[in-house]
Amino acid sequence: MQERYFPIGIQTFEEIRRLNAIYVDKTHLLHRLVNTGKYYFLSRPRRFGKSLLLSTFKSYFEGRKDLFEELAIANLEKNWEQYPVLHFSLSKKRIVKLEDVGFLLDSLLRELENIYGSDPKTDSSQYGLRMSDLVSRAKNQTGKNVVLLFDEYDAPLLDTIHDRALFTQVRQQLRDFFSPIKDLDSKLQFVFITGISKFSQLSIFSELNNLTTITMEDEYAAICGITKEEIVEQLKPEIHNLAQAHGIQEATALAKLKKHYDGYHFSKKSPDIYNPLSLLKCLREKEFKNYWFDTGTPTHVTEMISKYSLKPEDLEGFTATINMFDVAFELADTPIPMLYQSGYLTIKSCRGARYTLGFPNEEVRLGFLYGLMPYYSKKTRDENEIFLSDLTLALEEHRINDAMNLLRSFYSSIPYDTEKQDENHFKTIFYLIFRLAAAFEVRTEERSAAGRCDALIETEDTIYLFEFKLDGTAEEALNQINDKGYAIPYEAGDKKVVRIGANFDGDKRTIERWVIAG
Repeated sequence: MQERYFPIGIQTFEEIRRLNAIYVDKTHLLHRLVNTGKYYFLSRPRRFGKSLLLSTFKSYFEGRKDLFEELAIANLEKNWEQYPVLHFSLSKKRIVKLEDVGFLLDSLLRELENIYGSDPKTDSSQYGLRMSDLVSRAKNQTGKNVVLLFDEYDAPLLDTIHDRALFTQVRQQLRDFFSPIKDLDSKLQFVFITGISKFSQLSIFSELNNLTTITMEDEYAAICGITKEEIVEQLKPEIHNLAQAHGIQEATALAKLKKHYDGYHFSKKSPDIYNPLSLLKCLREKEFKNYWFDTGTPTHVTEMISKYSLKPEDLEGFTATINMFDVAFELADTPIPMLYQSGYLTIKSCRGARYTLGFPNEEVRLGFLYGLMPYYSKKTRDENEIFLSDLTLALEEHRINDAMNLLRSFYSSIPYDTEKQDENHFKTIFYLIFRLAAAFEVRTEERSAAGRCDALIETEDTIYLFEFKLDGTAEEALNQINDKGYAIPYEAGDKKVVRIGANFDGDKRTIERWVIAG
């Protein structure tokens, strides 16, 4: 079966249509937005198609009817009018100093001023006045109201969020840039703003209080990303080719895609949303790999990992209210809003006002944990990969002593000044290591009738129960497994149960001794 063109890295609607590339049709939602409102804001994680969405709006408002043939909007739109479109992408330049913001805004405005002209009397550093002048000129020259599209409005803020002084200056610069929009209402046809973070009404958009935020509306939950129904209906040839390449049934291929790339929910009744970048790359390369995280971890996330003492096991699922995660980064006093809005956490379920958040899928879980590894170990990524591979193989071949020796060596490599190294610190690293060994089921603080076992590792044929002591003895740890009956719930099953008591030496900062009982 001949393969279609995959638009990996292409964010321009016109080019995708010109190349006859794969395009998952969202145009019915665009038509609904245009005909039911005027000012919109949408936040979504990176690599989720926000830029393509704005590019599609641009082509629509430019009256490019030819580009929308055979799409849903072709049957919905009767009047293809042409409007002047001012499109600003604020992620074009990384911001490291205040002057960078001025350079970015100046270059964006100058590009449009080359089309519509400018007032030589206006101070070039008055970016808000220049945008206001542009809107007026565009309307006067075309006789039509103007469309404003702002992509990644918060990119300069995210670049500077961990430098409070610079962040404050950048925020003021952006506030001045956006402030004229409200007073331009009579000259505007449509305004759409995208970003990663939820905007603060007290910040950049203090004057623009008429924005409709569709970020968590059920109706538009799938406006970016790809649903299971869209995969089945619009990507069937690619699913067939993927299944054929792996010698599996199409249903099995769909299940693997779901495990790796599905699981995003952006509202209470959101359908399952797949990460479009990862999904399309998998279908093109026919390999179930971790594509999203490999595109680069945003600086604001890596700095956040260093700033907060995150326990990765806690992020597998926890309860939160909407005010704990759907708030502007700048107003948050925990890492949860950043993790949620950046796509590392998503809504897993909702009951009333209570939400359960967790990793959306295996790709994000593993990507986030790999991002944590350098925080605990100074080994290179390649060294960590070899270590994890050796550890996985040792457990699969039931070489428990070899596995424990590998763990001892890894703990010994951790710098002394990483963080407070108490018992919970050692448990967190243990969880991190085994969760990255993706073939295993890992659970911490596993409940039994008499208490909680520190960790449980489940392989294809074996259940390993671990109990740890800090500056105690391995025998004490093993005795606790036995005395508390941690193994009893598993002994009636088909899998072998292995109990391991281990002691961490606080001075040597590693596993001092362990005892194993089958």
